[in-house]
Amino acid sequence: MTAIDRGMPRPPSPSSHSAEEDRPSTTSRSRPFSGTGRYYSQGLGTFRVPMTLYGHNRARVVESMIEGGSTTANIISGGGGGGGGGGGDSYDTDHEPVFRQESYFHYLFGASRYSDCYGAITIPDGRSTLFVPRWGVDVATVCGPCPDLEDVRGELGVDEVLGVDDLGRFVEGEMSRMIAEAEEDEDEGRGGDDGDREEKRGGGGTNSRPKLYVLRGLNTDSGNYASPAHFEGIEKYDDMRDDETLFKCMAECRVTKSPAEIDLMRYTNWMSSMAHVEVMKACRPGMMEYQLESLFQHHTYTHGGCRHMSYTCICACGPNANILHYGHAGRPNSGRELASGDMALLDMGAEYHCYASDITCSYPVCGTFTDDQRAIYECVLAAQACVIGRLRPGISWVDMHRAAEGEILRGLIRCGVLHVPDGVSHDDDGGDDDAIIGEMIEADLGAVFMPHGLGHLIGIDTHDVGGYASGTPSRSDRPGLRKLRTARVLETGVVITVEPGCYFIDPLLDAALSDERQRRFIDVDRLNDFRGFGGVRLEDNVWITADGCENLTQCPRAVEEVLDVMKGGVWPREFPCRVS
Repeated sequence: MTAIDRGMPRPPSPSSHSAEEDRPSTTSRSRPFSGTGRYYSQGLGTFRVPMTLYGHNRARVVESMIEGGSTTANIISGGGGGGGGGGGDSYDTDHEPVFRQESYFHYLFGASRYSDCYGAITIPDGRSTLFVPRWGVDVATVCGPCPDLEDVRGELGVDEVLGVDDLGRFVEGEMSRMIAEAEEDEDEGRGGDDGDREEKRGGGGTNSRPKLYVLRGLNTDSGNYASPAHFEGIEKYDDMRDDETLFKCMAECRVTKSPAEIDLMRYTNWMSSMAHVEVMKACRPGMMEYQLESLFQHHTYTHGGCRHMSYTCICACGPNANILHYGHAGRPNSGRELASGDMALLDMGAEYHCYASDITCSYPVCGTFTDDQRAIYECVLAAQACVIGRLRPGISWVDMHRAAEGEILRGLIRCGVLHVPDGVSHDDDGGDDDAIIGEMIEADLGAVFMPHGLGHLIGIDTHDVGGYASGTPSRSDRPGLRKLRTARVLETGVVITVEPGCYFIDPLLDAALSDERQRRFIDVDRLNDFRGFGGVRLEDNVWITADGCENLTQCPRAVEEVLDVMKGGVWPREFPCRVS
């Protein structure tokens, strides 16, 4: 039974932009992408992803490469394992982990169901060719018959589909053709004037010699390198091979999202938001943390067709909530029975067709806030509202992190954990005092209570690429700021998480009490009341628009909303939320 069949809230419809609006501007040297009328869907009312989305991505990469000086070239995309995302067995067993396509490859081709593939895109015409594995009877008996090449072409909207065994011959033929054309252009150019020769080379003074682009580069979040595609015979093109340009180009293209990508991310956010609501309604003392995780996964897969989570679910209750990545191997979501005095911090997001969501809700397990729980929750909520209310193109993400720290510090002053040292001028009425907050931030006190960055780019990956790309602000070495996954100035089309938090982590608190710069602001007795509290985090996914932003996440946030939903109240009240 689908979510719609049950009378549950209907997921958002795609925005009103037309297919023509999805098309990038094209030069006379690039061709429109193919794939019109082709969709990916899990059926039963789940979202229909137009394959034109990936045609748009390919065309955008080609345009960017041309603008960067590429005139005649082949892009060869592959990935881990044998090619486009193929994985291996688990440890020394024959168990195959659930397949999930490699992200860069998916960005170009949307081939979520095909492992061990390669792809080629020619420059400047943008012609796309996919190479899929072929196998014999023994493998077909276990895995089913080989995909029909024409069926794959029709499904994905690429120009041609060949077998992986054809890749070497394809590249050899294309490179030979491009070399011959380049030599012919050079011969013709010798007979013309300088302007004629410049036009023959494609303008801009670029080198017209063909290149073979493969993807290799550093992921600044993981510290790992994307592996370039490899196939037998590629060494013949070492003098024409470029391992760096494609990665930089694609990472930058992935930073800003097309309207079709936003529609898809709006869907993943909707499904994850409604799953959070279902968990919120079910949560009660006596449950186990893993049951909350199970409920979320069940809802997003059953009603949304989301087989994969965007990341390992974090279901941290009580003191476990001060472990930022609780739920991972060392601390799985199975160690605690929910108690009536616990705060639950649930950081969970599903993905659909490889596009992620990343949402965190925090609330009291018993359905009623204590005074201290409410005080911490509302200072985090104030930080999130402050940031979202200011988001628009041209805003520095570093400034937003500092703004969030300031709101959390103000809240901690209000609840008595922090205070103004004797002899320091302060507003006697208890109002905001920016000078005092500034001193606290300068003493790095914000990083004690929010020891992570405010948020990160999100898209095909949860921690999406491009955070510290060439030409963008570098990572700070200051506590708190050095945890930011990007220091960019925001631009239209970016999707970023806004996830302020406030935690009481004993090692950080003890270190602060040993640092006189920080200790002088802390009421030790009041701080000790929060030892073992855990933490609160609120996280939404926000799209930067031309005149402001749109919050793609639709979870209850105000205290009254949270309590009403926990009592069985109707949600959502409206969709979507737009700030401008």
